Amino acid sequence: MQRPFLALSRLRTAHPYVVDTALAAVVLFAVSLQFLFPDEGGDELSAAGFALGAGTAVPLIWRRRAPFACAALIAVFTPAMALYHRPPPDVCFGGMVALYTVAALSTPLKRRFMLVGWLTGAAVTMTFKEHAEPYEYPFHLLSLISAYALGAFARVQRAYTAALEDRARRLERERATKTARAVSQERSRIARDMHDILAHAVSLMVVQAEAGPVVVRSDPDRAVGAFDAIAGAGRDAMVQLRRILGVLRESSAPGDGGRVPQPTLAALPELTALVERAGLRVELSETGEPRPLPPDVEVAAYRIVQEALTNCVKHAGATEATVQLGWSAAELTLKVQDDGAGFSADEGVGHGLVGIHERAAACGGTAEAGNGPDGGFRVAVRLPTASLRDEHPGGGRRRSGAGAQRLLHDP
Repeated sequence: MQRPFLALSRLRTAHPYVVDTALAAVVLFAVSLQFLFPDEGGDELSAAGFALGAGTAVPLIWRRRAPFACAALIAVFTPAMALYHRPPPDVCFGGMVALYTVAALSTPLKRRFMLVGWLTGAAVTMTFKEHAEPYEYPFHLLSLISAYALGAFARVQRAYTAALEDRARRLERERATKTARAVSQERSRIARDMHDILAHAVSLMVVQAEAGPVVVRSDPDRAVGAFDAIAGAGRDAMVQLRRILGVLRESSAPGDGGRVPQPTLAALPELTALVERAGLRVELSETGEPRPLPPDVEVAAYRIVQEALTNCVKHAGATEATVQLGWSAAELTLKVQDDGAGFSADEGVGHGLVGIHERAAACGGTAEAGNGPDGGFRVAVRLPTASLRDEHPGGGRRRSGAGAQRLLHDP
């Protein structure tokens, strides 16, 4: 059963000249067959007749390279052979193949010109033929029109297939672009998370390490607490780093229990407790009725508070900080205020504040940072309680995260 399909597949992939030469030989044999076995009163095949028959078949070898010239040459030999032989061939084999090729490969003007020329030539030839029957006119004309229509269908099918292939390639490129964009966004998110984790943990460890030698003799218990805080910060950083880097694996290793979820607002008391062990007193308050948040907003809120407290420990020289969560139906408001030295224009904008702005913008929110009205430094962030993906499915970010945060001068 597979042999005919295999032969057809090999025929399609063969060299065009080989296929067209075989087609020309078949047409020549079909044209000559009527004169090899003539009916009573018919002409036998002569040298001149064979030459005229060859003129309707041999040009088909170049039908794909020069379809219009091939059809024009056959149009000259076909009526000459029809008028030379008695009776003429019943079917115009060469003309049908030539018209099919012109309809499939030539330009619109050449296609129309050749169709009109062949129909006119066939009608004129039959008019001058002796004893032409009336039924022969529609037979010959419809055979030529049918061959032309098949060529037109083949051209349309080829154009449709090419359009589908082009669309498939375009969709593949778009899919690859979207995949690359998703990978880039995921890497950026991982980089932000790693920055927050490392900056927070290292800041706490540095503060405690600097305080340890000072109190190791005068207050051994406080020194022990400082070293415990260093160990706790290191362990917490290792756990969170392992959690973040887990997304880079294709699957969890056997026996590791799967990936641990990202931290959420429920972990804020643990975060403030860890910061307090570094010597910064943190007051956590909440107003309004808490409501479930989308996962991306939940993680962003935690990371923003973590980064803001890290900045308090690293740069502000503060002794006290407040973290306020304000819930409403449409948004969650985060405010982190310290009693430190505040912001100086000479310090420039750090990566941490830019990261806060980026995280807020990624969720469809806003972030502002600057000196507070009563001194110190304040970070104020508004995050929507609905995910940006839920509001705009597949739409990506609504606003750019580029640029530094705005300085906040009013409450």
